Amino acid sequence: MSLVEVLPSDKFSLKISEIAPDKSISHRSVMFSMLAKGTSEITNFLRAEDTLNSLEIVKNLGAKVEDDGEVIRISSDGIKEPFEILDCGNSGTGMRLFCGLLSSAEGHFVLTGDKYLRSRPMKRVTQPLRDIGAKFDGRDDSNLAPLSIRGSSLNAFDYESKIASAQVKSCMILAALRSNGVCKYKEPELSRDHTERMLKGMGADIKVDGLQTTITPMKELLSPLTIRVPADPSSAFFFGVAAAITPDSDVVLEGVTLNETRIEAFKALERMGADITYELTSDKYEPIGNIRVKYAPLKAITVDDNISWLIDELPALSIAFACADGVSVVKNAEELRVKESDRISTVVDGLEACGIEITEYKDGYTVKGGTLKKATIDSDGDHRIAMSFIIAGIRCGMKVTDLDCINTSFPNFFDLLSKITKLEFVK
Repeated sequence: MSLVEVLPSDKFSLKISEIAPDKSISHRSVMFSMLAKGTSEITNFLRAEDTLNSLEIVKNLGAKVEDDGEVIRISSDGIKEPFEILDCGNSGTGMRLFCGLLSSAEGHFVLTGDKYLRSRPMKRVTQPLRDIGAKFDGRDDSNLAPLSIRGSSLNAFDYESKIASAQVKSCMILAALRSNGVCKYKEPELSRDHTERMLKGMGADIKVDGLQTTITPMKELLSPLTIRVPADPSSAFFFGVAAAITPDSDVVLEGVTLNETRIEAFKALERMGADITYELTSDKYEPIGNIRVKYAPLKAITVDDNISWLIDELPALSIAFACADGVSVVKNAEELRVKESDRISTVVDGLEACGIEITEYKDGYTVKGGTLKKATIDSDGDHRIAMSFIIAGIRCGMKVTDLDCINTSFPNFFDLLSKITKLEFVK
């Protein structure tokens, strides 16, 4: 599918229970099953390209996988050297976490991905892993995939990261679990904490004290996971923005994780004036519940902290900025430049094409709210850019190209969107 034209929408009121399952938790659930004794059971797994690649990698690493279409059961008696090159597709999460998981495993492993992933920086994980004894080879001194890993014995570490990144933190936690001593990891601000929550739930000795995480190596395999993956708040947020920018609209997003490190974008939208309520329904590995978003006039805000909590949602939030009264500011978000695309540049180019006044900076941008105009937007192969400007089309109409990337995270996005507005596709 190469192009979609989105037609402007009238008001809508909708309950959505089919939001794509959480991508981050889906990745982790299959990986962490490799550390368990017994059979892990995963329901509501995200069946999208990136997460299915992680599942295939686990199979190639020797895990026994049974999948009846509802429940995925994974059992493993240790990581085995694979016959195949391990393809992470478009997923930075997959590649960076597998670096940590495989760096201490016996054998030789090669990680690769699509053309976009092969251009994303990996030294943020390969260098600290090398510093504790991991053996990597790759392009640009192991900064670019394909990456070759020869499993080795890892030393204990006391590492202070310069960036708040759940991917880096998770990678180092996985390495720490099979190192030769107690490890400490510190970050400048708290990043998403799914890894800590899930591994602690499996019995890992992980202690979090503010910004420092202390990890004691495993003495034995962990307890298996039994988890239902909640809906992804990053995916749900597109429909939250849709309601927030469409007068008299209202959406209820059901079964979403309410983890505070994952709903910062909703909190930002709330600060802009949107009417948002939260309902907790369960709390095991993750707090889970419903989020309701109702339209209200939006005002400009500044976003300059907890950036790692909403890094994936900033493109969609920027669509709300474009519809708000005043000048919104994004700062301290240089990490946006090394996502699936340079999201600072792609957001700036896209909003400029839509007639919005926007100024680009090294670590962010300012957006003056105005009237969105119909344009043709190239997603640059970035699923979140594609979906963000498709949502903008609900207000003004939009054409967006390069759509296959949406399948990496939200395969039923268009099915849900068709309940709100009309879509016309060109192959």
